[in-house]
Amino acid sequence: MADSFWGDVDRHLVRYGGAFTREIIDHAEGSFVFTEDGRRILDFTSGQMSAILGHAHPEIVETVQRQVRKLDHLFSGMLSRPVVDLARRLAETLPAPLDKALLLTTGAESNEAAVRMAKLVTGKHEIVSFARSWHGMTQAAASATYSAGRKGYGPAAPGNFAIPAPNAYRPDFTDADGELDWRRQLDFGFEMIDAQSVGSLAACLVEPILSSGGVIEPPPGYFAALAEKCRERGMLLILDEAQTGLCRTGNWYAFERDGVVPDILTLSKTLGAGLPLAAVLTSAEIEQEAHDRGFLFFTTHVSDPLPAAVGNTVLDVLTRDRLDARALELGSVLRRGLEEIAGRHEVVGDIRGRGLLAGVELVVDRETKRSSDELGARVTQRCLELGLHMNIVQLPGMGGVFRIAPPLTASEEEIALGVSILDQAIGDAVKMM
Repeated sequence: MADSFWGDVDRHLVRYGGAFTREIIDHAEGSFVFTEDGRRILDFTSGQMSAILGHAHPEIVETVQRQVRKLDHLFSGMLSRPVVDLARRLAETLPAPLDKALLLTTGAESNEAAVRMAKLVTGKHEIVSFARSWHGMTQAAASATYSAGRKGYGPAAPGNFAIPAPNAYRPDFTDADGELDWRRQLDFGFEMIDAQSVGSLAACLVEPILSSGGVIEPPPGYFAALAEKCRERGMLLILDEAQTGLCRTGNWYAFERDGVVPDILTLSKTLGAGLPLAAVLTSAEIEQEAHDRGFLFFTTHVSDPLPAAVGNTVLDVLTRDRLDARALELGSVLRRGLEEIAGRHEVVGDIRGRGLLAGVELVVDRETKRSSDELGARVTQRCLELGLHMNIVQLPGMGGVFRIAPPLTASEEEIALGVSILDQAIGDAVKMM
């Protein structure tokens, strides 16, 4: 049966990035996925960094069953109560003036809509993003994505520029103590932007923590300075909280730490807890200007009632169970475990992140920070053999970086189990080198 399955995979599936995990997944529950042959695998990525309430959360299951029987999809110009309720409730979780919402499906789609709105409202077209960014695979989102997937597809959207990502572990601009001088780096980045711009800077689209870019967290103060750069140039600040939004970092939104409110906020992944749901949130002023200029984002699944009902249930559970505080609590447990691993294994170069979004960078030499794709691949494979699913990103100039994002509903015992397996996998992989 398995041979037939993988034969069909080879014959009929388009490969869309990396290799498929050689396991046939049958079902999932809580923090685990289960294979057809009965293996239980701890999911330290929450699916695609999305299932913040774990797999098959009973309240999500009940909502889907109830809503699909009642109302799942509508003509895009029709509205239902779940859609309007979710828009209102999202606004209530956010600081003023973010009180207007557009409900969509994926992160790429929400970023596409945000960029489209920013260009229309400002009357300009140039977009600035981090050099390690990932915002999606559709046209505007892909044009603002620099961590992968740029070569071979022809011209990107005109007017897209990159600024350096502020990576404290691998600093490019340093102060007298050898630490990252992010202010000088940011100034330099915008000097380059100003030199290349044709005077049409519309927006800066960035992640509060760059996840696919290696879990890079800009230092405190960075986003306030970035927002000022945007204001000086008449640009809108768009924050993409696909992976950081809705309690994962210990705050409802990662930008709260910095005291900066974006002009446009995009949510996805965590909002649907594994189902396709995304949102664009902005101010009434920007929405009015966009509307007056004829803003058009009429898609097949805009304002669909089924995912909106799921989004309302996600907010119910996050609020009732205080999962923002839970993310901080479990994040501390995870961090302590990872630091203990670093104390035992020289190949752990850096640990970073916030709450239940952690990054572990592997190196073959702590002094030089030299990386090894082979080491990361071996640890990943050994983790899977031992019953732990991990995601590693390999980027030029950086070591393999594990992105660790367990469900917010995980237990301390499950966090400890994952850390224990990772510890063993690193030890086994090092012995093989």
